[in-house]
Amino acid sequence: MHYYSLGQVPAKRHTQFRQPNGELYHEELFSTEGFSDLSSLLYHCNPPTQIVQVGAPFSVAPKVVEDKQLKHRSLKGFDVPAEDDYLKSRKPVLVNDDCKVILAAPRQSMTDYFFKNADADEVIFIHKGSGRLRTMYGNVAFEYGDYVVVPRGTIYQMEFDGEDNRLFIVESYSPIITPKRYRNDFGQLMEHAPFCERDIRKPAELETHDEQGQFLFYIKKQDQVYPYYYLNHPFDLVGWDGYVYPYAFSIHNFEPITGRVHQPPPVHQTFAARNFVICSFVPRLYDYHPQAIPAPYNHSNIDSDEVLYYVDGDFMSRKHVEQGMITLHPGGIPHGPHPGTVEKSIGAKETGELAVMVDTFRPLKLTEYAVAIEDKEYFKSWLPEGEPARN
Repeated sequence: MHYYSLGQVPAKRHTQFRQPNGELYHEELFSTEGFSDLSSLLYHCNPPTQIVQVGAPFSVAPKVVEDKQLKHRSLKGFDVPAEDDYLKSRKPVLVNDDCKVILAAPRQSMTDYFFKNADADEVIFIHKGSGRLRTMYGNVAFEYGDYVVVPRGTIYQMEFDGEDNRLFIVESYSPIITPKRYRNDFGQLMEHAPFCERDIRKPAELETHDEQGQFLFYIKKQDQVYPYYYLNHPFDLVGWDGYVYPYAFSIHNFEPITGRVHQPPPVHQTFAARNFVICSFVPRLYDYHPQAIPAPYNHSNIDSDEVLYYVDGDFMSRKHVEQGMITLHPGGIPHGPHPGTVEKSIGAKETGELAVMVDTFRPLKLTEYAVAIEDKEYFKSWLPEGEPARN
């Protein structure tokens, strides 16, 4: 990210900055990876350290299924039931030591508690619904197609406009960044990047709540959630500046990179993290070589697992695609277009597909939530029509 400031900050960091009543504002350094990576300086009306009460922690560790079968999988994401509460609605379906892929269908806004993920950055893709991410940095409006990126440790509330909400969430145990090949030595997104700084929506509407009481926080750390009651409202900042803050980026603002022949998946990359990437497949013109085959070629991702979350539109390489469907094509075995789709794609000029892809470089494990929504016949879907399957 690049530098941003909102509200009031002193002329020089770590110096006296006083409230109208003469008391000092309370400065907080909010940094990632110790003091060596990105950071922001926050200025609170009250100390952010005053704890009133601590409750008993409870586990949210995903229940992994010990299924060693190497095969292609498909999950019916919209079969995950809706729940009133935001945290309870979050269902991890695919996990490894670098990230979690989570589905959520919350019906209600977070009104009586705040959440802080102290384990991971979060990328919350808004498939259905709209509203606001409310944070100590200010508010970020979101709607269909938005990636909402929340740095680890950010205290937030999700405020929804309605009850029909569907979210695809990726938790990352390393910082979520833009791909390095898109940036110059100074961090600026370059001319060949598929999006630029103008597309990134930063926090606005800084709320300063100088209030005391008992404010309930749920803090997630190492798959435990710790209930904390703090004396002061967490949104008590009068200002902040730096490089760490939540933001939104719309998948509709991703400008696709196309070519005369079929382009490989890295041209769709949107975010990077340690040992995985996130890509955006968006409506685009097909390849324009006179002999081009628009459908992707068969490929073996030998050392990566490929997850595709289907959002909208028609997919030239897949049959029987539905909204919210997730496919997992594990490393070690090839996959490719379904029978008949290669010939069918020839001569097509464009696609209206919309999807989010997560490629991990360590194997993903299924959870009990995933098994409950799995289409167990999917791995047979490459057989020719009418060919008897063998169990």
